[in-house]
Amino acid sequence: MTNVNLITGFLGSGKTTTIQHLLRQKPENENWAILVNEFGEIGIDGALLANRGATLKEIPGGCMCCVNGLPMQVGLNMLLKQTKPDRLLIEPTGLGHPKQILNLLTSEVYQPFLTLQATFCLLDARQLSEPRYTENDNFRDQLAAADIILASKSDTYSQQDRDALTQWHHQDSLNRPLYLIEQGKIDSALLNTERTNQQSLPDSPHHHSHSKPNGLAALNLPENQGWRRALNQGQGYTSCGWIFDGETCFSTTELLDWVRLSPVERVKGVMRIPEGTLIFNRQGFDFKIETQPVAPLDSRVELIHTSEAPWNELQSSLLKARI
Repeated sequence: MTNVNLITGFLGSGKTTTIQHLLRQKPENENWAILVNEFGEIGIDGALLANRGATLKEIPGGCMCCVNGLPMQVGLNMLLKQTKPDRLLIEPTGLGHPKQILNLLTSEVYQPFLTLQATFCLLDARQLSEPRYTENDNFRDQLAAADIILASKSDTYSQQDRDALTQWHHQDSLNRPLYLIEQGKIDSALLNTERTNQQSLPDSPHHHSHSKPNGLAALNLPENQGWRRALNQGQGYTSCGWIFDGETCFSTTELLDWVRLSPVERVKGVMRIPEGTLIFNRQGFDFKIETQPVAPLDSRVELIHTSEAPWNELQSSLLKARI
């Protein structure tokens, strides 16, 4: 039997950072796997979670939440057959609806193989004061589906944010555990919490497009092609991503300026620079960067915004940052 945890949360809530922290606590005698789904087509989270001691399967393009569930089933079946993991962590896109995933994991066909344990939802309490989040069906239903709420990035909260979080938790009829966390740091022992939240969720229409149907891996470059761009749209958001070959290197200063000044809500990337690898993650004005001395196999960056953005202009500026 494989123990399964769903790690949900809206865009930029810190799901990948939390999974990275959990992987650092993996018992040496256990075999773990990760099934990760992103709204964009490029596959940034896969690059961030690769080589962390767990088998990784990517489903880009937001298609894990499809009503027919086919990409999810194929990816899940491949992981179970190939690795027979002791534990499986599933990270859906921040724009995904959890109902179809939970229905699949609890279906009769998987009962002999899976034990669904606690579902976690990461919540940035600063979003509780913004109607564009609180009125979003997926945002609400991700919270409604969880067994445990993780109030992420708690070191950034104002007193108003903390008051809003307290009020929200007091109104939680399920009285679920709430943990304030920083930098994704949670005790892996929480993964063994039983699933108790059985409330039914409303249906959510599947309305996003795909650049390629039923994709099961992030984009790669054809031979002798230096870079390519991919777009996706749905749930009121648009993503634009780029992948560059392993030989392409970027100016650290120019790349950071591009990330900081891009007029979009979300920027995430793993890029080659002269010093090695630059990893960046920007949600609004939150900006986190990390460098590693080893160069990546390729460079990937994804932008997400609530409307169309000047993608061609942003692309021109990004290409100028190449060395």
